[in-house]
Amino acid sequence: MVRVRPGSSGAGLVFAVMSAATFGTSGTFATSLIDAGWSPGAAVTVRIGVAALVLLVPALVQLRPMLPTLRAGGRPLLLRSGRLVIIYGLVAVAGCQLFYFHAVQRLSVGVALLLEYLGVVLVVGWMWLAHGHRPRRLTVAGSVGALVGLGLVLDLTGHQHVDLVGVLWGLSAAVGLAVYFVLSAHEEDPLPPIVMACAAMIVGTVAFGALGLTGALPMHATFGQVDFSGHRTSWLVPILGLAVLAAAFAYVAGITAARLLGAKVASFVGLTEVLFAVLFAWLLLGQLPGGLQLVGGAFIVGGVTLVRLDELGRAGADSLEDELAGEQARPAAVGAG
Repeated sequence: MVRVRPGSSGAGLVFAVMSAATFGTSGTFATSLIDAGWSPGAAVTVRIGVAALVLLVPALVQLRPMLPTLRAGGRPLLLRSGRLVIIYGLVAVAGCQLFYFHAVQRLSVGVALLLEYLGVVLVVGWMWLAHGHRPRRLTVAGSVGALVGLGLVLDLTGHQHVDLVGVLWGLSAAVGLAVYFVLSAHEEDPLPPIVMACAAMIVGTVAFGALGLTGALPMHATFGQVDFSGHRTSWLVPILGLAVLAAAFAYVAGITAARLLGAKVASFVGLTEVLFAVLFAWLLLGQLPGGLQLVGGAFIVGGVTLVRLDELGRAGADSLEDELAGEQARPAAVGAG
């Protein structure tokens, strides 16, 4: 069971918001590449591949002192860490993005993104089923408010074409997003966030490369100048933005936040990615948010606040129970001596 550790919530919220903000830049960077002729598969593959290279040296530096510990832990520890990295890389990194891009081929971006962020509700359900964290009224109210706000931010009031296959792809992306938050919060994994993110991105890059070689994932790229934020610039600018900000930094910050806050709170704070995506689209692409989107942003912030208050209340109750249990056990220990 993942609990919020005392003194860690403030840092966890900072990392979670930074992760959401940097993830929110991905749409703006990717738009310039896709408009220039890049296929989504090529953009994502280069994104996580370059991010893995960026993280490789610091990951090796952090991993080297841990090797004796991993060896001392024996084969079970190595297998558990390796299995976690493979699942994280295939499902939370490669799979989630692949499912989402398949969804946007059949649905509007707004509907596809809304379906993907149903993963937040899946996290609440998982915490209930796997850890007995039955959602209380504040969490339920926060969930409803956040999802309503998400729909308003994505401006789904217009005519939307719904395709059943596209919906299934979107729901698959939701599963990938839920896996991202749940595995990021896995406290029993000895791997530091940088090592975890780097290893998972290597797995994801290999998986995407294999799909590209077999023709299952279209790979098209151009290497000239692209339009970015109203200016002509090298294709390297959005690639570095996607890799360094929207992948390397975003994943490391997200894993750190989930370990400090737990999967449920981290996933709800992650909803602010939509707000940041709208903000960056406004500042860099001139896509001005409407009144409904601003109201939706208020709903999302309110929903996150309710879930956070509920988690603080649960953490306080758990701490009180531990303290009372300690008080009851202390006289028995003295008597036994």
